[in-house]
Amino acid sequence: MIKLYLKFLIVPLFILSTGSFAQTIAERHHATTSISVDRLGRYDAFIENEVDEGRLAGAVTLIYKDGKKVHENTIGYSDLEAKKEMALDQIFFIQSMTKPIITTAFMMLYEEGHFQLNDPLYRYLPEFKDVMVAKDPMLGTEGGLEPAKSPIRIHQLMSHTAGLSHGLGRSKVDEEVVQGIYYTPHKDIASRVSAYAKLPLYAHPGEIWYYSASPDILARLIEVFSGQTVEEFLNERLFEPLGMKDTGYNLNEEQQQRMATLHTYDEEGKLIKAPRQTPTSGNTVFAGANALFSTAQDYATFAQMLLNEGEWNGKRYLSPKTIEIMTMNQIGEIKRDPGQGFGFGFGVTTDLADAKSLGSEGQYYWSGAYCTYFFVDPKENLISIMMTQTAPFSGYYDQKMKQFVYQAIE
Repeated sequence: MIKLYLKFLIVPLFILSTGSFAQTIAERHHATTSISVDRLGRYDAFIENEVDEGRLAGAVTLIYKDGKKVHENTIGYSDLEAKKEMALDQIFFIQSMTKPIITTAFMMLYEEGHFQLNDPLYRYLPEFKDVMVAKDPMLGTEGGLEPAKSPIRIHQLMSHTAGLSHGLGRSKVDEEVVQGIYYTPHKDIASRVSAYAKLPLYAHPGEIWYYSASPDILARLIEVFSGQTVEEFLNERLFEPLGMKDTGYNLNEEQQQRMATLHTYDEEGKLIKAPRQTPTSGNTVFAGANALFSTAQDYATFAQMLLNEGEWNGKRYLSPKTIEIMTMNQIGEIKRDPGQGFGFGFGVTTDLADAKSLGSEGQYYWSGAYCTYFFVDPKENLISIMMTQTAPFSGYYDQKMKQFVYQAIE
């Protein structure tokens, strides 16, 4: 009887020990990985070839591992026509990489108790009280509208599940949105958001993930809650204390000299200077969706603060618990790209097998319309940034960045 008892006792102890052992192996792996400089040479060679083949004018790449800068490089030109070489302090229009910054600022106000995540938006912006949804988004307003089944809630603005549009798709709703908020002049973010509230929703709140300009609404709410302009709030609460000296909505004369030229392709696929360049001064719509300028180094500082669970150089910006909820998947079973969810302000990798790419589950990331990219990997204590200034947007360089950075881990 004693032998039989011991036999059954040993089995669960063995199972517990092997589970603990496996966990220790995983923890030890992430604690001891490093980046191979030699293997990163493949990344440099890839970008150099893209420049040589005329697909990119140039790029800045920057990688931090375990809080240390392990890679920084410039390849090609900031201005192809003038043959002006790319510089480490090159300034880029980061477009939608504005969204994570605005969401972070907004969550600082959440920590101060200004709102609850489940609050209806109309409580703070009454113009969103009776929003209407297109019965058929491909037909837009002409196809008929119906009242939303439920109100837009604060958390849906940050996870792109509010039913709003960005104006980037091919539906009539997208056409109405791009006309109403981008092609119609607005003097400030309040005017743009007021116009946004009058436009039809693409879908009912909470039913699908649809990329939107909802961070513009977050920007407006920052003004409502703080009593400051978004520009003032960001400068005071994030940019100045973090030392992000080259990040903002407008550039001074010295910064304008460091602004990267926007390139695009002609009808034959040749890379050329874009006919319309981004205005670098006089901007008064302090938007949350797409309006900031920045450098690779400035953005890396912002990303490092996030990776440090809300702390940088002894100053705390957000609680670790707030970073945790921002970087977890917030869309449940709602479908996005395979293996990808969405948190508050960031895409989140949820399943590597479904994603079919190198990385880590829990990696969070985003990109900008002029081909700027970044990701943060808490498991590998890793940050990677690639900045270019090329239109139209392509996710290709985002995937190649991840592929080359992760293959260099050893």
